Amino acid sequence: MGLLALCLAQPAAAEGTAHESLARDILAELVAANTAPSGGNDMRQAVSRLVTRLKNAGFKDEDISIVAETPRLQNLVVRYRSKAPSARPILMMAHLDVVEALPEDWSVDPFFLTEKDGYFYGRGTTDNKAGAAIMVANLIRMKREGYEPARDIIMMLTADEETSGDGARVLVSEHRELIDAEFALNTDGGMIILENDRPRAFIMQTSEKVYVSFTLEATDPGGHSSVPRADNPIYRLSRTLAALQEFRFPIDLNETSRAFFRLWAPMAPAEARPVLQGILDDPDDPQLSAKLIEHPYFNALARTTCVATRLEGGHAENALPQTAKATVNCRVLPQSSAEETQNVLTALAAKNGVSVTQIAPAKASPPSPLEPNIVDPVSEVANEMWPGITVIPEMSTGATDGLFVRNAGIPTYGVSAIAEDPDDFRAHGQDERIRAESYYDALDYWYRLVKVLSRP
Repeated sequence: MGLLALCLAQPAAAEGTAHESLARDILAELVAANTAPSGGNDMRQAVSRLVTRLKNAGFKDEDISIVAETPRLQNLVVRYRSKAPSARPILMMAHLDVVEALPEDWSVDPFFLTEKDGYFYGRGTTDNKAGAAIMVANLIRMKREGYEPARDIIMMLTADEETSGDGARVLVSEHRELIDAEFALNTDGGMIILENDRPRAFIMQTSEKVYVSFTLEATDPGGHSSVPRADNPIYRLSRTLAALQEFRFPIDLNETSRAFFRLWAPMAPAEARPVLQGILDDPDDPQLSAKLIEHPYFNALARTTCVATRLEGGHAENALPQTAKATVNCRVLPQSSAEETQNVLTALAAKNGVSVTQIAPAKASPPSPLEPNIVDPVSEVANEMWPGITVIPEMSTGATDGLFVRNAGIPTYGVSAIAEDPDDFRAHGQDERIRAESYYDALDYWYRLVKVLSRP
C-alpha cells in the first residue's frame, strides 16, 4: 500500500515542480518587461507574451480581450469558460504596471529576475507582477488538466494601477460585460504576516484607505540672491513640511481596523503588543500616539497619514526663489474625508503663507461585506496550508484597482497569500523582493482557492 501511495504521489510531485517552473518563468518574463515610466509605461511586450502562453495552452481568441486605452496602455481580460455555469463568474485581479526603479540605487538589475538567498529580486516581484504570474500559471495549469468549473473564471490585468487607475475604471464603466462577476479576488491586497519566519496571520483586505494628493506652494516676487531677505518661499515651505513631519492625525479605528488589532494584538511580537493593545484601550494617549510611529504598518492602519513625496523650488542659482512646491500624498481613513484632511494641512500651512490645493478628486472605497460563502473558503484553504492560522480582515493602507471594482458594486477581497515581514516591505522601494517559498505557496493557495470557489 505504501509503494502504491508513493507511485501515485510521484506524478503529482513532478507536476507541482513543473507548475512552479512555469510560474517562475512567467514572473521572469513580466519583470523583464519594463512597464515603468522608463519603459514608456508600455504593456505591449508583457501582454503579448502572456497571450502567446495562454493561446498555446488552449485559450481561444474569443476568450482573450485586450482593451487599450492608448497603444501602450493595454489591459488584458481572459475568460476561462464553464460549459454549464450554475453561478455568476469569479473575477481575479492584478496589474502589470510598476513604479520606477533607479538601477543605480539597486544591488541587482531591477528589470531582471534575480534569485538569491531564497528571494526573487526585481521591480514588481511583490507589487504586483507576482500576482499576475500566479493567475496566468494557474489558468494554464487548469486548462491543461481539463478542469471544468461550474462558473466562468475571469482574469483582469490592468495597465495603470500605479498612476491613474483608468484601466480598471474603463473596464467597469465601458466594458462591464467583460469583467462582471459575483465577487472579485485581488492579488494586490492582503498578505500573510511572518513573525520570525513563521506564518502567523492571514490578512484579508476588505477595505482600503482613500488616496488623495495635495500641492503645497509658496510664492514671492523674488530678487537677486546677493541681497537675501529674512524669508523666502523655500524657507516657508520647509517650515510647513517640518510641521507636517511632526504632526500626527488622531488614532481612529473603524470596524475593520478594530477587528484587525483585536485579533492580531495577542499574536504580535512581544515588543509590539503593548502598543497594539493600547490602540484598542486608550487611543487618545499622546505617548502611545508618539510610540506608534515606530511601527509604520500599524501606524498606517490606525490613522490618516500624509507624507511629502516630491519637492521643487527656485528658478536660478543666483536668484531668490519665486516659487517652492511640494507634493504631499495622503492616505485617508474611509470614515474621514479629503476635505477634513485638506483643512488640517491648510491649518499647518497658513501660518507660513503656503497654499494647499487638492490635485485630483478622491474616490471613496466602500468596505466589502464578510460573506461566509467567500470568507469560509478563504479560511479553510488557508488552514489546510498553514494549520491554525488566523484569518484577519484588513483595511489596506494603500489604494488598488479594487476601489473601482468595489464602487461598481462587485465586492472585492485582497487575498494575495504572500507571506512577508511587514517591517521588510519593499514594494515601490529599493531591491524589491519576494521570498521564493512565499511565491510558490501563494501559487498553490490560489490554485486551491479558485478551484474550491468555482466547483459546483
